Amino acid sequence: MNMKDLAWLVLLCCLVFFPVVASSNKLDMQRSDFLQAEKLIAQGKTSAFLESSASLRDYPLYPYLQYQWLKDNLQYEDKVHAFLSTYKETRYAESLKVRWLGQLASNERWHEFLQHYIPTENSELECQYNLALYNTGNKHKALDAAKRLWARGDSLIKECDPLLSILRMSPFFTTDLVWQRFEAALKKDNVQLAEYVLRLLDKEDQYVADIWLQVHNKPSLIEDSDFLNRNHKQSGSIFAHGVDRLAESDLDLAVEIWDDRKQYFQIDNQTIQQMERDLAFSLARKRHEGAYQRLSQLVVFDSEVREWRVRAALYEQNWQYVAEALAGLTADERQEPRWQYWQARVLDKMGDTLQAQNVYNKVAEDRSFYGFLAADSARKSYSLSNKPVSLAGNKLEKLANEDDFKVVRELRFHNRDMEAQRQWWYAVKKLSKERRMVAAKLAQQWQWDQIAINTLIKADYWDDLTLRFPVHYSDQIHNNAYQQNLDPAIIFGLIRQESLFDKDAESSVGARGLMQIMPKTGMQIARELKEKWQSDESLFNPDINVKYGAFYYKQLLKRFHGHFALATAAYNAGPARVAKWLPSVEAVPADIWVETIPYRETRKYVTAVLSYAIIYQQLIQRKGLQMKELMLDVLPG
Repeated sequence: MNMKDLAWLVLLCCLVFFPVVASSNKLDMQRSDFLQAEKLIAQGKTSAFLESSASLRDYPLYPYLQYQWLKDNLQYEDKVHAFLSTYKETRYAESLKVRWLGQLASNERWHEFLQHYIPTENSELECQYNLALYNTGNKHKALDAAKRLWARGDSLIKECDPLLSILRMSPFFTTDLVWQRFEAALKKDNVQLAEYVLRLLDKEDQYVADIWLQVHNKPSLIEDSDFLNRNHKQSGSIFAHGVDRLAESDLDLAVEIWDDRKQYFQIDNQTIQQMERDLAFSLARKRHEGAYQRLSQLVVFDSEVREWRVRAALYEQNWQYVAEALAGLTADERQEPRWQYWQARVLDKMGDTLQAQNVYNKVAEDRSFYGFLAADSARKSYSLSNKPVSLAGNKLEKLANEDDFKVVRELRFHNRDMEAQRQWWYAVKKLSKERRMVAAKLAQQWQWDQIAINTLIKADYWDDLTLRFPVHYSDQIHNNAYQQNLDPAIIFGLIRQESLFDKDAESSVGARGLMQIMPKTGMQIARELKEKWQSDESLFNPDINVKYGAFYYKQLLKRFHGHFALATAAYNAGPARVAKWLPSVEAVPADIWVETIPYRETRKYVTAVLSYAIIYQQLIQRKGLQMKELMLDVLPG
């Protein structure tokens, strides 16, 4: 190569390389300038902020930056209008509009408020909207809305006070309306609100309301047949409310009192039907004898009633009842793997072995708890059907370069994880199902596992197992599984259900980390392991969290004599509850025990964790774990 050719090659390399370097340098500078601009907002330096932020107009977080400033500077109405027009497709436009409408309401600029109002689930705006209607002449519509708000059993926000004050001064405000709010408050156990509402009644009604409060606080009072004056208009409602409250502590007595005395009170049909429904469900969830018959006598047969009839019949192990209850499901419901599995069990119990095997074979094709149970019954291999999302062409790159996703990327760069998640779901909501699948793969590429999994759910696609079932933290999981003599697939299944592999996950009640351990439980485990407790924050450390979670699960397994379904239920609902759910006389098949767990959340939890364990043993290339080994008969407690 001569010197001239070499010079051209060097120049060509510079032309290719320089734009990349320049682009990278520009982004780095914008990120730095963004943080500086945020500081100026915090310091209240408006002029300096406006000047410095002007250079960030092509930075993905520029609308977010402008929103942060404008939300506290709504007096710049020209800039508010410009933002709402220019950035109307961003998530921040709606947030700014909510704040701006609030200011219009505060300044009683009602006509402008109505001009720009858009229906929303924001309670503050709902009350302000109806106040605007009232003040612009549409009083009837506003007062109708106020009546609906008033009749709720919740304490309303202060922004609703002006509207409710107008209602109370209007002819619409009646004694019946006061009673509606009083009863609704007690149904939600909002005693403080009920006591406030009581003061709005006349003296005679206050006496009746006070009796109602006494029954609410001590429902056993309804045992005394003379306690309630049947001549009071509200006595039937008080009686029903008392039975409902008593059922929480003494279900048998509540049912007995209801059946013996309901005919002596004037109770509207809707309340009667609701009470019958509530008592029937309570009996079924307590696995009470006679629950099936009670459910069968209900007037309204919705999906919940239909399903619990099957469960009640199952716990009685009355297979004729089970057959009747399954026949009472809708055609679509009967096709679900859950109920197909139970249909096979019925056929098997009734002696139709050949047909039972045919149904088992069909259900075994499903990748689910019931599919795996059916596969064991049919002596077939488990069906997994792993079909990763196809990413032909440059679909991933194109999506990542769209404005909405550039915003997500930058928010994550600045460690604004919650804001990034909000932006992600705002962006995903606008995508077709096919593009949501691409978005799920993008989140997977960004190692954002819980977002990737949930995005694939939004896409209604279930067969990309490598995305849905990550195998991260493998060293911690395998090491602690070995220490506790557990199959690592079980721990993988627990983590997948508990946190979706988000090491920073924190529940509403304070459970933390991969295996969602409560700090109090973590402290106890540290003591048992003779380790120094570090802090609540230590539970976000995967090494500590997986160690403690595996140890705790092993303790539950020991408590319930090696029964995986029981230990798994206890991990979710607590060992004390699971102990109460054990049969009292005879052993119960584990599939029936799981199907009749009273809590829907725990029922779903157990079926999910155990089926995930089966899936994970395939993904981590282990063999030998079978659903039937996890589902031994449940012995009496």
